[in-house]
Amino acid sequence: MKNIAILGAGGIGAQHAAALLNLPEDWRLSHVCDIYAENARSLGQKTGADTASLDAVLENPDIDVVDICLPPALHVRIALRALAAGKHVVCEKPIAGSIADVDRLRQAERDSGKRVFPVFQYRYGPAFRRLRDLAEAGHLGTPRVATLETHWSRDAGYYAVPWRGTWSHEMGGAILSHAIHIHDLAAQLCGKITSVAALTDTMINPIETEDCAAIAMRTDRGALVTSSITLGAATDESRLRVVFEKATVESARNPYTPGEADWTVTARDPALQEVLDNAVARPGSDGFKGYFADVAAALAGADNRAVTLEDGAASIELVTAIYHSARTGAQVALPLPQIHPMYHGWAPNA
Repeated sequence: MKNIAILGAGGIGAQHAAALLNLPEDWRLSHVCDIYAENARSLGQKTGADTASLDAVLENPDIDVVDICLPPALHVRIALRALAAGKHVVCEKPIAGSIADVDRLRQAERDSGKRVFPVFQYRYGPAFRRLRDLAEAGHLGTPRVATLETHWSRDAGYYAVPWRGTWSHEMGGAILSHAIHIHDLAAQLCGKITSVAALTDTMINPIETEDCAAIAMRTDRGALVTSSITLGAATDESRLRVVFEKATVESARNPYTPGEADWTVTARDPALQEVLDNAVARPGSDGFKGYFADVAAALAGADNRAVTLEDGAASIELVTAIYHSARTGAQVALPLPQIHPMYHGWAPNA
């Protein structure tokens, strides 16, 4: 069992806490920390965790893992401090605002001998496990094309939180804060992104960052992927539709849990349909619970599907390429060269 402290007692921190409490053999939520003392006390009372300052958490030798649920601009600096203090790190998305900061995390991970686990909980759910099993058994074949939709509704009330919609604190718009999860799922299903062409705009709210985008991508498995993003939809919906060589799969439209609800899997050859219909997802937990179960297993030495720092690095490299393409009009190849114009970030003042 590992002792873990949550930094940030807001909505995401509370969701992490609920998942951890459902894994009592793996985790003990020992501390909660928040700049707003009342938030920390409230979550601590609900979970049985103690409250403490950031310094106290980092200095406590009994705390094994620090779970960063803070505004994006704080992620790297707190992660570096935690690694230097000998803690493993769980970090909400995005893990960084530049490839340069990803490289700093890589070096700190190597120097400390500890692990950094970016959060991509959308990977965890029976629908996504079933798809992975079908793919690994060869029933889907090569991915051909995919369409992704991140169509959510965000109004002025959402941006009343001062750090949202800013380059200095949120570090990006809908591409970074909303579509990063669906792009991760697309890479899981279709392969690593190898080229990007993107258009972005700010159409919905008077913010600094983009809230709409249209993106075309190619993967190392030859798939063509399009991603449609807006924060001006009537409701919150996320949808994936992937045409494989042997079958077409389509997700439900759950905005936060696309891997959990049933996906439609339709065989191109009707003779294969019974095989697809009878496939049962392997056992496992969903959402944050599944994510934290894999982190615990990884820390125990298991060779599993836990999200790694390199998974997070790939997401940041993709975001960099998207912003570069949107601003230059160029098609951008991945991986990016070691010296890239946006190596130190995509924010206007980077």
